[in-house]
Amino acid sequence: MSVLAIDAGTTGVTALVVNGDGGVASRGYQEFPQHFPRPGWVEHEPEEIWLATLAACRSALTAAAASGESPVTAVGITNQRETVVLWDRRTLRAPRRAIVWQDRRSADICAEYEEAGHGARVTELTGLRLDPYFSATKLTWLARNEPDTWRGVTEGRLAVGTVDAYLVSRLTGGQVLATEVSNASRTLLYDTFSGGWSDELCDLFGVPAAALPEVARSSGVLGDTDPDEFLGLSVPVAGIAGDQQAALFGQACYDTGATKCTYGTGSFVLTNTGTTPVRSEHGLLTTIAWDLGDGPVYALEGSIFVTGAAVQWLRDGLGIIGAAPEIEGLAATVPDTGGVVFVPALTGLGAPYWDPSARGTILGLTRGTTRAHIARATLSAIAYEVRDVLSVMADETGGKPLAEVIPELSVDGGASANALLCQLQADQLGIPVRRPRVTETTGVGAAFLAGLATGAWSSTAELAATWQLDARFTPSGTPDEDGYRLWRTAVERSRDWPA
Repeated sequence: MSVLAIDAGTTGVTALVVNGDGGVASRGYQEFPQHFPRPGWVEHEPEEIWLATLAACRSALTAAAASGESPVTAVGITNQRETVVLWDRRTLRAPRRAIVWQDRRSADICAEYEEAGHGARVTELTGLRLDPYFSATKLTWLARNEPDTWRGVTEGRLAVGTVDAYLVSRLTGGQVLATEVSNASRTLLYDTFSGGWSDELCDLFGVPAAALPEVARSSGVLGDTDPDEFLGLSVPVAGIAGDQQAALFGQACYDTGATKCTYGTGSFVLTNTGTTPVRSEHGLLTTIAWDLGDGPVYALEGSIFVTGAAVQWLRDGLGIIGAAPEIEGLAATVPDTGGVVFVPALTGLGAPYWDPSARGTILGLTRGTTRAHIARATLSAIAYEVRDVLSVMADETGGKPLAEVIPELSVDGGASANALLCQLQADQLGIPVRRPRVTETTGVGAAFLAGLATGAWSSTAELAATWQLDARFTPSGTPDEDGYRLWRTAVERSRDWPA
């Protein structure tokens, strides 16, 4: 028994073949281009996402077959959230590029709605906030600025959805138009607490509800893949979750209070709050974690926009490192940052600040500053950003010191392989950080959801038993309060940057 997981991320698609022990039998990866038509704009070509999906899956399936792995029995999907795609219901072709979650073009629209007094009601219905990060205002921008394209939406020729819905359509040859509940809860169009697309929100943002996909639970068969479209395979598409919810599921955070942080392009901290949603008063998001068929499980989330992307910027923008993994060795050559503080607000600030006008800032430079200090300041910034979020999370879920509310943090994602970062994180938080043997928990979570629906696994207890520890990082002392105060000062100086 094995399950194929498609992890459609922000910079590429990873495909995993996951076996019955929860291990990764094989993997494939294909990067796709990033498009930046204007400052603050980020786009993806949907056809390039699809071609990357085919290439990554072909590689993973070929490697699995060569190793004697049994044929896959189901497909699970996890995906970058909030990114909006338009595609033709008949031909499945996209009339324009997708607008990516990082894109900030709708900041003025968010400000307009906020000034009109809609912010509180949007949060009341969705658990989110008015920010360009989410899907709805991207669609409002399209309606206002590309009327010819939008006419296809209002006339019913074009479907609108997040990346999971687009991939389901492509995988099934257009036979299924469906999204999944955790993805729907990130659009500003879904009532997170009552369930279902909200007519009130659709009217507010000018999005016809008829253009939106059907909303499905996270674990359950949606339809079969079309062998003519998908590598000759006819298997059920049976599990879907947004990338951060899938990582929470893959980390076996099934109990209330269990918390994880995924270090990817951005960093995303989620804590399981069970069947009771926790509404944040200080910049966190209430979101649906998953629905296995007996109602939603909720999470409290802190979304940090730029962490791994800051390391990529050091590589591609500044040329400080030649490859992302080099940052650990370079940062370790100095004992501290030398007073340098880097606020990586390269696409604005997410939780808990939510300032789309913030800009990346490096402070404390002297003649003695080296590239090693900047590298270490980048890793420290990631640890500080996560501390910002977890401190608020502890206040809102228990009102006690962080270590009492969140006794440990599970980490995953590409940057979790960086032992220096994990140690800096433990030191900043004052709690242990644990890293699983399989760090690709996003894809594993999607496989688990699909496998639960098709009988590969019988329960979450069976899934939890597959989790294995790779390394545990314990705090080496008390948190560096002086460094953290300097960080908070630097954040304030990065904010409200004039356009």
